[in-house]
Amino acid sequence: MTSVHGTLLDVPTPDGIADAYLAHPDDGRPRPGVLLYMDAFGLRPSLEAMARRLAGHGYTVLVPNVLHRSGRAPVVELPEFIDPAQRPEIFQQLFPLLQSLTPELVVRDAGAYLAWLAASPLVSDGPVGSTGYCMGGGLALRTAAAFPDRVGAVAAFHTGRLVTDAEDSPHRLVGRIAAELYFGHADQDQSMTADQIKVLEGALDAAGVPYRSELYAGAHHGYTQTDTSAYDAEADGRHWRALLDLFERRL
Repeated sequence: MTSVHGTLLDVPTPDGIADAYLAHPDDGRPRPGVLLYMDAFGLRPSLEAMARRLAGHGYTVLVPNVLHRSGRAPVVELPEFIDPAQRPEIFQQLFPLLQSLTPELVVRDAGAYLAWLAASPLVSDGPVGSTGYCMGGGLALRTAAAFPDRVGAVAAFHTGRLVTDAEDSPHRLVGRIAAELYFGHADQDQSMTADQIKVLEGALDAAGVPYRSELYAGAHHGYTQTDTSAYDAEADGRHWRALLDLFERRL
């Protein structure tokens, strides 16, 4: 793997500054851009490590704090090891902040993140990729639907609530997407049930979108996140293989 450089930076958005983390190969050459969307716990050392690992395979990776309207990361105080069963107050603090991030705000921010990548000398011309974790998978899908000419590959891992009753549910947006998609579902994830996965796959089939949808047996919601009680090393390794395969082919 290539040696990498990581740095914190500020990205201007229509609603103020979004703090973010950027990782890229040390040689400074332009590489395909990747927008990495955080899980609910947000921008923190473990996500920065994921960005550096991805950058080591030849990408320029931007990880924005999508809750920037509520403050710079960490938006809420986090322990080094996150076990929601032991610290339920973390979700209680985060939930209203997550609820305030409407689809309209997501798309507005996404335009700013993509504009930053397009303007960066560290990013090569061509489509960008996006990968999202937990709630971040939904953000990645909304980004690809809003900017189909910019996003060429999207991966979503242990992502819940992709199928809801809302008119703008992510599964209703897939017809606008030009990217190839990958879904790594956790089979122990109550926020994305087997029935919901079938609905999502039906929408993708109807739209003619190229995709792979896989079930990670025994994995729980959050299986890629090394600093949480949901982490599953085997499932995480599978996630990296799938992600790198997708980006290598499409970016």
